[in-house]
Amino acid sequence: MELFRYEFKAMGCPCEVQLFADDRRSAGRIADLAIVDVRRLEARYSRYREDSLLSAINAVAARGGGIRVDDETASLLDYAATCHAQSGGLFDITSGILRLAWRFGSGQLPAPETIATLLERVGWHKLRWQPPLLEFPQPGLELDFGGIVKEYAVDRAATLCRNEGARHGLINLGGDIRVIGPRVDGSPWQVGIAHPRKQHQLLETVRLYRGAVASSGDYERCLVVDGVRYSHVLNPTTGWPVRHLAAVTVLGEHCVVAGSACTIAMLLEQDGPEWLASLGLPHLWVDVAGGQGGSLE
Repeated sequence: MELFRYEFKAMGCPCEVQLFADDRRSAGRIADLAIVDVRRLEARYSRYREDSLLSAINAVAARGGGIRVDDETASLLDYAATCHAQSGGLFDITSGILRLAWRFGSGQLPAPETIATLLERVGWHKLRWQPPLLEFPQPGLELDFGGIVKEYAVDRAATLCRNEGARHGLINLGGDIRVIGPRVDGSPWQVGIAHPRKQHQLLETVRLYRGAVASSGDYERCLVVDGVRYSHVLNPTTGWPVRHLAAVTVLGEHCVVAGSACTIAMLLEQDGPEWLASLGLPHLWVDVAGGQGGSLE
């Protein structure tokens, strides 16, 4: 068997499918199915596309009212509700609207009154979700699946490849990764975890035979003002970035679980490390002072 690599761009990041196969034709056929599905999900749930399902949902949310959703969207909303409950309300897919205040390329902090105005439009409790009906009694809300859909796409792509006969491969969407069994010789895939403060240096290398790995950190997108780094991970109760953890990596069976665990840990700030430990999943965290904890074994 030979290793074939297929690189593409989706969901605003570089992506890759790696598959061991007998020939390029069979590898290409399977990779194409995965790539098509990733792009299908991007088209459905992108906030940047006027023709996306998410834009249709947000059009209803803006004016108030209700919309019936399909089973796939219902499963994403159910998962969002679970994450909201497990995080004490900090994982909130209505909080994406806060990006209107935080311009991470501007070099300037937002005005407090701007944040206060946007916070009036944030809150999972302000909508009603009774599958399949999603209702917005209060106009002006907006949903953003950015914290879920990429990791969900990784899991779906891996499952599609496996269902088509792939037994040795890897799906990588912008650093969110799931492996499809070990490499063909039985050895693990080696995944480097970027150091949050030392550019081009690795914090650790993970050896994966199965499962998924996801990371979150303030090195992905941030704003630095007067020497202070402001993360892209925003607390939906204050409208301000989290300030305690610099980076979190979690290993799990499913990428969507690993990814949401990273985000929740970041949002929990000082309580994040203890919460991660309670999950029983391999993990690693680094705080803004350089402290480090957890284990990826």
